[in-house]
Amino acid sequence: MRHFPDPTGSAADRLVSPGEIVRSGLCVGCGSCAASHAAPMRWDGDGFMKPAGDRAWAETLSEQFSRQCPFSPAAPNEDEIAAERFSSAAEADPRIGRFEAAYVGHAIEDPFRRNGSSGGLTSWVAAELLRTGSVDGVAHVAPADPHKEGRFFAYRISRSLDALSEGAKSRYYPVELSSVLREIRETPGRYAVIGVPCFIKAIHLLRRVDPVIGERVTHTLGLFCGHMKSAAMVESFAWQLGAEIGRVRALDYRLKDESRPANWYRAHLDLDDGSTAAQDWWHLADGDWGAGFFQNPACDWCDDVIGETADVSFGDAWVEPYSSDGRGTNVMVVRSRTLADMVEQARRDGRLQLEAVGADFIAQTQAAGLRHRRDGLAYRLTWRKRGVQPKKRVIPSAALPLRRKLVYRLRHAIARWSHPMFRTARALHAPAIYTIWARSMLRLYQSVTWSRGRLGKLLDRLLPQPER
Repeated sequence: MRHFPDPTGSAADRLVSPGEIVRSGLCVGCGSCAASHAAPMRWDGDGFMKPAGDRAWAETLSEQFSRQCPFSPAAPNEDEIAAERFSSAAEADPRIGRFEAAYVGHAIEDPFRRNGSSGGLTSWVAAELLRTGSVDGVAHVAPADPHKEGRFFAYRISRSLDALSEGAKSRYYPVELSSVLREIRETPGRYAVIGVPCFIKAIHLLRRVDPVIGERVTHTLGLFCGHMKSAAMVESFAWQLGAEIGRVRALDYRLKDESRPANWYRAHLDLDDGSTAAQDWWHLADGDWGAGFFQNPACDWCDDVIGETADVSFGDAWVEPYSSDGRGTNVMVVRSRTLADMVEQARRDGRLQLEAVGADFIAQTQAAGLRHRRDGLAYRLTWRKRGVQPKKRVIPSAALPLRRKLVYRLRHAIARWSHPMFRTARALHAPAIYTIWARSMLRLYQSVTWSRGRLGKLLDRLLPQPER
């Protein structure tokens, strides 16, 4: 099954090298290639993780790498992977993929909903796999010591429920899989991996070329994804909250407060003197997620929001009345028949509060992300000229209203220029260089996307009103 017609051309037959993918802005930093070739992953100047093998490896055209990298034009796409894994799925939808069942709800059992950013279903499913012995370990993202490990979050493998619980909550921070993939190779067992769509795709592509990973990674849990952020976002938040990044010991991107709507994000920093600093995202210069500040460049060339290759995927229920419920509510798309049975049994037993929903409901909760990854991607493909040309499941097309084109152009510009503007501000020890620029760009972006102010009102008169 194909969700979208394939672009024509020979791009899919072309071999690529790791260096080409990086220079083309298509490296998402998953670490799959580094794990396969014992190459290190290192921070680049923009705060992303990149493979850093020797020049011979980085510049060699490789069939294995070309079939393994999730953004390589020669790699199988999400439709092909899903068709192999879920060939007998009960449902198929061009927006969310193949699936057995879909739900909206939350975990009833403590402490999953209370400890999570949303409804606790991701942690519940991972814990249930561990509890029942379906897996021996779960690879997931957990807090790290920035002074010992040089990062705030990192992948690790948890083999107990207590260890797994430390990885609850959303982490908008660069991470990579190479260390946990090496551990999986070295230690026999059955493993689940939790990750964003491109990371889960990378796992399945690696399973095709690495028999050990293919045997040992038995479950994949996907996270709906708008885009990935640079590590610079943490430093920017710290600047705006009056703290140097060196003083930050830990952070919570979405401090939970049941008295406030779930979509009122609040950043919270723990500092070295025991004090804390917190602020709602909408008061921060770069706190509008959709504007694209600090976005990974590869995310502009992705067409999977829902995690279509994962056995089960989780997102936030960003529709009313759920988005106003500060306790948090998930949507869940189940593709594995075994996991569908497990979830349905827990629902009958009163361990999960779930309401069955259809593809339309799931798509509605992620409407903005799907537009950006489908209509927006089709438009971006018409003006991409740099490096390796990605092969996506959408046809390049500029058939959009002018106002929508302005929105996508502005997002792309903000995503691109936030990195050098931040580097300049850091180098000159002048945060205001970045924050003044960011607030100016945000006002311009919102004047185009919102019906506010003179520009918004003028655009409403002259151009069709876009959906946000």
